[in-house]
Amino acid sequence: MLKDEVLNALQNAGGAGKKSVSGAELCRTLGVSRAAVWKAVESLRKEGYEIEAQSAVGYRLMASPDRLNAADLRHAVGVVGREVACLEEVDSTNDEIKRRALAGAQAGLVVTAEAQTAGKGRRGRGFQSLSGKGLYLSVLLKPDVPLEQISQLTAWTAVAVCRAVEAVCDVRPQIKWPNDVLVDGKKLCGILTEMGVEGETGALNYVVVGMGTNVSQTAEDFGPELSEIATSLNLLGAKVTRRELAQALIAQLDHMNAAFPEGWEEYLEEYRRRCVTLGREVRLIRNDWEYRGKAEQVTGEFKLVVRRQDGMLETVSSGEVSVRGLLGYQ
Repeated sequence: MLKDEVLNALQNAGGAGKKSVSGAELCRTLGVSRAAVWKAVESLRKEGYEIEAQSAVGYRLMASPDRLNAADLRHAVGVVGREVACLEEVDSTNDEIKRRALAGAQAGLVVTAEAQTAGKGRRGRGFQSLSGKGLYLSVLLKPDVPLEQISQLTAWTAVAVCRAVEAVCDVRPQIKWPNDVLVDGKKLCGILTEMGVEGETGALNYVVVGMGTNVSQTAEDFGPELSEIATSLNLLGAKVTRRELAQALIAQLDHMNAAFPEGWEEYLEEYRRRCVTLGREVRLIRNDWEYRGKAEQVTGEFKLVVRRQDGMLETVSSGEVSVRGLLGYQ
């Protein structure tokens, strides 16, 4: 979109408040009329960008809102982020990726949204997606691996999220098996992995990995119930924008995509180091029954090994696992 191209030009001129770009230069570079440039500037202003215009000088970006813009997030190197779509509102970024995948979208597509009307968590749960408060981001991947390896991408993504958070602020996340990113025992990010398969052959068509990270939510945004189990970077005192976090996350997802699956040892070692589930009492719920035990190990396939109260070891690849002392399980 022209609006994105104009914004990119203003940012490349030196960022907020640094340097003006003449209207004539924008017209020449972008191949459009002065009227088209003016309309793009007005559109950006309506989105909260503060743009100064001076006769015979040009346009200068004075301040930017914490909005996600495709021009800011495109990643020229690698696969993830070569194509980015930043939407105002969508039912679910995962569902939008799936629709685009069926329409022929290429691997590496990233979709973000300011708000989701039907954000999704694991096991059919909803995910709170307040407008402009969190980073709601999904990525389309097409790894050439057997179906049984796809579930490992959730764990790899948890590591990628932790790395991205650490890259932009002084926060050290941990991981609750299999897919929750925590800080100080409260949930910062949830991850949902879904895949599409060929109906007749069962071959993998695509994988969608969605991440919902809490950035600027306040305790009032969460409400009394969620405040007991959820946190945000804002509540942790981290001064970071969603744009900065999205840029770092896309870079980490691209690194993950390039490393998967051969780089499993690197990701497994870091996953184990960050995993708060290990050594803790857990409760595993499967359908209509449950048992308790102690989490002892994460296997090379990122499965959880639990020693049951009767002394038997069980390797868990799915199911609802609660950790005593975390997220409401006491």
